[in-house]
Amino acid sequence: MDWDHFRVFLAVARGGQLSAAARRLGVNHTTVARRLDGLEAELGTALFERRPTGCVLTEAGERLIPLAERIEIETRAALAAVSSGETEITGTVRIGAPDGLGNSFLARELGLFAAQHPGIIVELVPLPVKFSVSRREADLVIELSRPTTGRLVATRLVDYTLGVYAAESYLANHGIPASLGDLAGHRLVTGIDDYTYSSALDYAATLQAYSKRLYRCAGATSQFEAISAGAGVGVLHDFMALGAPTLVRVLPEVSFSRTYWLIGHPGATSIAAIAACRRYLVETFRRQRRHFQPLAQSRVSASPETDGLGSDFQ
Repeated sequence: MDWDHFRVFLAVARGGQLSAAARRLGVNHTTVARRLDGLEAELGTALFERRPTGCVLTEAGERLIPLAERIEIETRAALAAVSSGETEITGTVRIGAPDGLGNSFLARELGLFAAQHPGIIVELVPLPVKFSVSRREADLVIELSRPTTGRLVATRLVDYTLGVYAAESYLANHGIPASLGDLAGHRLVTGIDDYTYSSALDYAATLQAYSKRLYRCAGATSQFEAISAGAGVGVLHDFMALGAPTLVRVLPEVSFSRTYWLIGHPGATSIAAIAACRRYLVETFRRQRRHFQPLAQSRVSASPETDGLGSDFQ
């Protein structure tokens, strides 16, 4: 059975359309349709319901996904082993991460990893969205909560803290809030509910109970820039805010704790480039653990995860 047929099958399953699969694979629409027809003929069953709006997996297609993914992983591992031999590790690794962490920390740290492994192409995607490892949107994903479904491997990287901040210029014009009740006279910078991709991002609700004057920005990076520019008061990651000399931490009694988790596909550990990147990330976060908890403060919202670092599950 031709591996290309499985490759096309996975591309259609992940993209939901023949045209999307064709763009991803760099072939034309007709080639995708022909190879998909060939695979369905060999298996004697339909793998998709082809609708005007896209392709929907049938029950047979759903059952084929885990097998096709194992073939994909083993093929990638075999190619990497042949091309790299016993010397340099080669391959491409895509890492999805929250934008705040990705832009302020991972961009630098993964740059060091890339310098150490010139044969590995590192693709960092720091966006305020939820990535799917199963759909191969990324090889490794850093998330804000431990997944409860799916055949995945999760490693707890580090707990991090957040606090309430405002720019010196804003406080000079509007005064320093001495309590949560004082926020009624201040503008709050928060996220946008429609673009909140994780329940772990619910900390802004604590402040919104005290003020209805809001400026909403999607993503931690845009909120950081807005607060730094004097747009208002808001919750920021301590490891981001403490590096900005014009930001002032207010309401020191208000602190939040959350957790970063590293998520990957269990079969991908056999791919040397992905395994090397995973080890580097785990070691880096453990070595720089104090960077993510720079202040010892009382917490009004604790992380729902309480077990130790480095726990894995499948």
